[in-house]
Amino acid sequence: MKMTRTATLASVSIAALLALAACGNNETKVETAPADAMPAETAAMTPATTQPMVGGVAMNPADNIVVNAAKAPNLTTLVAAVQAAGLASTLEGPGPFTVFAPDNAAFEKIPAATRTSLMEPAQKAALTKILTYHVVPGRLTAADIAAEAQKGGGTATLTTVQGEKLMVKDAGGGKWTITDSKGGTSTITQADVGQSNGVVHVIDTVLMPK
Repeated sequence: MKMTRTATLASVSIAALLALAACGNNETKVETAPADAMPAETAAMTPATTQPMVGGVAMNPADNIVVNAAKAPNLTTLVAAVQAAGLASTLEGPGPFTVFAPDNAAFEKIPAATRTSLMEPAQKAALTKILTYHVVPGRLTAADIAAEAQKGGGTATLTTVQGEKLMVKDAGGGKWTITDSKGGTSTITQADVGQSNGVVHVIDTVLMPK
């Protein structure tokens, strides 16, 4: 996966957009269907406990997105990127936010030189553009996404804080895939990790905006 395009958006504007998006999220919230009414493939995305394990560590739903992510050993690259982009304070805010969180293995699919470059101060705007493409305003659980997909003929179209869209599709067998603006795909490997200010869905590939 190539990440060579430099974003022109200022990171401070993106952070402001995150805050503005959070203010209007309640209007787009989709009601969650009861678990016993969900089809089998949706139920597969539903957490088994109120404190799911991410990377072998329990996530506390009373903690915010950044605090929980910092506990997970398989999300260390994401946490470092969020800090480098200056987005930690925003994602610690009230939100709520839905975050599609690439794990460490997802970032390792990106060439090492590109990863290193993106963490440099000169690439802050580009990094911010990529990270905010993984954030959707509001708290969208697996059931919410499934309901949106049902209304959309099998695909849920989500508008990210960055401004571009993600296409989330039921791939069958309990798998849900996300297609980004460049046609790349990622799979949700763990859904519905509850946070005090939103929800996290762990994914296996970094999503790329145009």
